[in-house]
Amino acid sequence: MTRLVLLLAALLLPSAAFAETGDVRVKELGRFLGWRENALVGYGIVTGLAGSGDSPHSAATQQALSNVLSRLGTSLPPDVLQSRNVAAVIVTATLPPDANVGDKIDATVTSIGDARSLVGGTLLMTPLLGADRNSYALAQGALVVGGYHFEDNLNLKQKNYPTSGTLSAGATVELPVHAELLGPDRRLTFVLKNPDFTTAERIADGLNRALDRQHATVASADRIFIQVSDTADANSVITQIEGVTIRPDQLARVVINERSGTVVAGGPVQISSVVISQGDIKVSVTTDNQASQPYILGGYAPGARSLIVTNSKLEVSDAANDAVIRFPNTTIADLVMGLNRAKVSTRGIIAILEAIKAAGALQADIIVQ
Repeated sequence: MTRLVLLLAALLLPSAAFAETGDVRVKELGRFLGWRENALVGYGIVTGLAGSGDSPHSAATQQALSNVLSRLGTSLPPDVLQSRNVAAVIVTATLPPDANVGDKIDATVTSIGDARSLVGGTLLMTPLLGADRNSYALAQGALVVGGYHFEDNLNLKQKNYPTSGTLSAGATVELPVHAELLGPDRRLTFVLKNPDFTTAERIADGLNRALDRQHATVASADRIFIQVSDTADANSVITQIEGVTIRPDQLARVVINERSGTVVAGGPVQISSVVISQGDIKVSVTTDNQASQPYILGGYAPGARSLIVTNSKLEVSDAANDAVIRFPNTTIADLVMGLNRAKVSTRGIIAILEAIKAAGALQADIIVQ
């Protein structure tokens, strides 16, 4: 009954003290509507590869290389370009909410053909387009690839994924963008990352106290409207809003990752009165196959077939420290602490939490990843 003693000892200990959610700045809880990043994408070619580029069967690569050479004053038909030192790639980048001409941004380059490696390659000038098909940046430069691929005489050695690389500050902004946060009625909209009515009301109350006026109103669980007066500086108001601190409401959730055996739960998550039976029963089945060959008068009988004899052995063992425990109303923290003291495995804790939820005794949402 070792496990029983440990569990009871854990439950008799004082409940663990958990600090309530502290004050958090409003800027950490969401963003202003209109303040967002923008995805950019482009199609280009990488040159300078050591025979690890696209094969001559890649028509797209040959056509792209022919187009580049024609723009540089050399016209060659695609079918005569048989180089394996070139690869067709897709270039992606993220444009900040505010960007000026000449700003540098990072870009990612990935192969779209049958190239084996982009190590040592250089990306030629590639326009990066936004969703509106306008070119916002140009990418060009030597790639940084965190891997390699070498092949010789059917011997292969590879590290990581050499068909993708990065251009650190390798794209230059050519078309400026500026986020528009104020609506036509001089109203700001604050959007919460995690929609919650209680948190939204606390944010609105905190903003009204900080601004000394009833400027903030809750539109929904994820949106708060802030009216900016005609005489006020919008940037100054935004700075004041971002600096306001409030205490967000904490949701009752238990996150379980069965692959890694991880359980994450808020300390105050409540568990109703429940009885848990935790035991270890091991069933072992051993199968032994033996062959029997007929043997008659000093020799094996002609035409006789071997007989396979199967012997199975079944063993069932009960652990000596099985336990049935009654938990009063408590928290996830107390339960997990008790189970850990009883040396219950993480997998066992996950199974117990799922069973408690199925029994209706866990007052929280379980998210299984």
